[in-house]
Parts: sequence; structure tokens; C-alpha cells
Amino acid sequence: MALGRHRWQAVGSLVASVVLFTACGSPETTDTAEEGQDDISGHATTLSPAGASAGCSEPPVVPSARTMSPLEAPEQQASGTWSGSIETNCGTIEVDLFGDKAPETVASFGHLAEAGYWVDSPCHRLTTQGIFVLQCGDPTGTGRGAPGYTFGIENAPEDGTYPPGTLAMARSQDPNSNGGQFFIVYEDTELPAAGGGYSIFGKVTSGMDIVDRVAEQGVDGGGADGTPAAPISILSVEVTQEKATE
Repeated sequence: MALGRHRWQAVGSLVASVVLFTACGSPETTDTAEEGQDDISGHATTLSPAGASAGCSEPPVVPSARTMSPLEAPEQQASGTWSGSIETNCGTIEVDLFGDKAPETVASFGHLAEAGYWVDSPCHRLTTQGIFVLQCGDPTGTGRGAPGYTFGIENAPEDGTYPPGTLAMARSQDPNSNGGQFFIVYEDTELPAAGGGYSIFGKVTSGMDIVDRVAEQGVDGGGADGTPAAPISILSVEVTQEKATE
């Protein structure tokens, strides 16, 4: 069924999402707090030198105990070509979304945007060795958040290659554990294809310089995997389908 021209916008109530990278460097997500990720605390409330160097403004405060109600999954899948605008405190990242290749994932992305799921949510993880991604999508900033539903893998590359600008979902070892967390690849990255790989549901069309600048500042406290030294938060997300497909 054609969805028609539709606009989803991230305004209003907040719910929960989830994304993770394992210790060995593979991007995974889990939609339960019990089998979650490292607790990330101490979110920035003022602009850090790294944030200033990355061209960011002061990030929003993340409540230390944010609670969210679970969401129901979207009732229908997406189709056709969609676009998304991810507004951050470091600038706007524009994306094309592959509704025909990843209909369930794109429908969920729009659904969560409409619910205001990512309003004022920090991108909680940056990896700088072996794999090169900025990971976002958990409103709590802990890596444990979940929207209340999960779904399976779509449009994963058979060769495990994820070029710069790739927009993909993170998950746990369970192939049906996609939720609300996602990652943006900023350098050529290879991820394990065994187990199904990771759903590619879009690509960045404008704003990769924002991700690159954040990546250049590295990980807070050093290391190759952790909270970005330049705090970047999603302020809002808007998703639009320009025309329907039959």
C-alpha cells in the first residue's frame, strides 16, 4: 500500500532506544537493560574545548534518571525514497533513507522521529580503531535504552563492507534485536557478515563534515572506543517522503 506524502518530526514525548559496540569492535545493540552496554555517565552540560574545536554548541543536559514509556511498533512498512534531517548541537546531518531496501527499518526510524524519541539525546559512542563509527539513538545516553519493540536485519552487505556515509542499525547477537540505536560510518569499515551483518537503511547526503570533526576530537579521556570528546547530541529528527510508490 502506498504511504503517500508523509512527514514525521521528532517533537513531543520521549521514549527509549538502544545501540552498542562489543569489546571486539562489532556494532551491536541490545533492547534490554540486562544485556546492555557500558553505563555512560557524566554527560556534558557546558561546551568543552573539544566541542568548540568541532564547531559544536553547548549540548543539552541529559537527566541522570530519564524514564520513558515503551512504544508500539509501526503498523506498516515504508516504501519508496525518504529523506531525513538530523538536527544536532554540532549542525544538521541530512540523509536519504532506503524505504524500498529496508522498509521495516525506515518505517521504524520515521515512527521514532514522530514520537520525539531522540529529542536531546547524546550520541554516546565513538570508535576510532578498526571500525570507524559514531553511534547514536539512545535517549538515556547509557547505551541501554530501548523503544519497546525489536525487528530483524534488512539490506546488510554480504561482504561486510560499510563505506563512509553509511547509516546503519546496531544490534546484539540476536538478528532480531534492532531497536532505536544506529551508527554513521565516517571511514571505510569492515564488520562481520556472520550472523547476518548490520542493516543499512540510508546514507548521509550532507553534514559528513560534522561527523568527521567530532571523530577528529577522539574519545573522551583517550582510547579508541567510548564517549566522544566533542559532545554531540540529537536535538530533533524529521523524516519526509516526497512521493508515494504504488
